[in-house]
Amino acid sequence: MTLSSRGLEKRMLRCVVLDDYQTVATGYPEWAAYADALSVDALSDHISDTDELVARIGEYDVVVAMRERTEINRSLLERLPRLKLIVTTGMRNASIDVTAAAELGITVCGTESATAPTVELTWALILGLARRIVAENNALRSGGPWQSTLGVDLHGRTLGVIGLGRLGSRVARVGTAFGMQTVAWSQNLTADAAAASGARLASSLDELLAVSDVATIHLKLSDRTRGLLGAQQLGAMKPSALLVNTSRAPIIDQAALRDTLAHERLGGVALDVFDVEPLPADDYLRTAPRLLATPHLGYVTEENYGTYFFPQAVEDIAAFAAGKAIRVIG
Repeated sequence: MTLSSRGLEKRMLRCVVLDDYQTVATGYPEWAAYADALSVDALSDHISDTDELVARIGEYDVVVAMRERTEINRSLLERLPRLKLIVTTGMRNASIDVTAAAELGITVCGTESATAPTVELTWALILGLARRIVAENNALRSGGPWQSTLGVDLHGRTLGVIGLGRLGSRVARVGTAFGMQTVAWSQNLTADAAAASGARLASSLDELLAVSDVATIHLKLSDRTRGLLGAQQLGAMKPSALLVNTSRAPIIDQAALRDTLAHERLGGVALDVFDVEPLPADDYLRTAPRLLATPHLGYVTEENYGTYFFPQAVEDIAAFAAGKAIRVIG
């Protein structure tokens, strides 16, 4: 590895991985190939305080950001004069101010990511809600009643897929395999594109929500999708319907969601994404009724970590140090 590019003097390059919750980041073998020129550390605790974060990472040349766990905004970047490269897992990261980074001479690169893990978690959540897995498991393990709930059949029911892109189209095909009727909607979705994934194009979001027994969200967060499901939309759903969000929390209006949960207006809600992560210990969503929640596990799998995230993060760092940055974002 050559460390003379982009203002880096010839010295050991220092890298830090943020939010390594499972403490696995530094164990991947790809780092070892550059051990003579690259040192890597990892922080397993989440640091939300900016002053503390600056104190912990201010001496590093490279930051590897695990998805959108830490906000890397202009005010933070301006306090990290040594930083030359940010590598984010995935090719999109709304928590990084890419414009500010570019203006400050900091390169931002990404990695590829598999689609299957989030699709699989989506169906784990759907099935967990439909068959009351958590309640029945808890009862069995605690000596509670034997068979205390009635599961919901998916065969013959209607699956509503909000967003039929890379993820949503795969979710739709699994629904077909379960014998579900699938409807889909997004702002630019066409009837032909929906049919290619075995779905019928809903005339509107409200129609999709009204007919769906299970509705699942697979949209990118943008100005058009922020707050897309508010009180009116949630109110249009069947009282027995299940709602799943493995995309981004702000797509559902959070006040409306919390009110819906508090009044048990839906059959069940499953969430893998939250406005604030990690979710505060006293947050209502930790104890809300009819809620199945996971701590943003959609991308957290052996394949993503071992095939894409860390091997490609090392590739990004090596290419940047050689003056030939790859997978540049922005």
